[in-house]
Amino acid sequence: MTAAPLAPNITMSQAVRRLGGVPPHRIRLTPYPATEADLVALIDRENSLFELVDGILVEKAMSYESGYLASALVGILRAFVVPRNLGAVNGPDGGMRVHPGQLRMPDVSFVTWDQLPGRQVPRGGYPVLCPALAVEVLSPSNTAGEMDVKLAEYFAGGTRLAWIVDPDARTVDVFRSPDRTAAARLTAADTLTGDPVLPGFELKLADLFAELDPH
Repeated sequence: MTAAPLAPNITMSQAVRRLGGVPPHRIRLTPYPATEADLVALIDRENSLFELVDGILVEKAMSYESGYLASALVGILRAFVVPRNLGAVNGPDGGMRVHPGQLRMPDVSFVTWDQLPGRQVPRGGYPVLCPALAVEVLSPSNTAGEMDVKLAEYFAGGTRLAWIVDPDARTVDVFRSPDRTAAARLTAADTLTGDPVLPGFELKLADLFAELDPH
């Protein structure tokens, strides 16, 4: 995926459209175009996660609920991946350059060891990398358009499987391409599998969404 050339300036309405309808309160247009150094400085200053998309700084939406479910998924995936020595599972602060100028932070990601130089976790900064499996757990300010933009970027960069988890509806949309019409919607009555990225992985969604029930 090739990013569009940066304009010398941009309006908020243009930025909202480019990002798939992201609410303006999540967008920072100063500075624009922003750099990776600007991204790091903003994360430190506001103590919040941001992504960098075509020179636009956009806050990563995460509620306590979505963060909790993402954390649960990290643990579940690691329990499958680590004993089999398949690769690395990361959470929402595991940023990666999925394309030049596009620095994304999937809520949960899995990369195979073969994707990493020396089959080793990269040290420092944000690696040039696209997850084999990308997971986004919806928060209230996420939009369908925003997810479409992310899916297009992920699959163009080499992602083979993506899950969009909706805690409110208790559904998981399974993508093997960015085409929404080809996605499979699973409910709490279904079992989520990892094919083709993690063959043999199975998760009863009733067990996952039970994490949100009273304890």
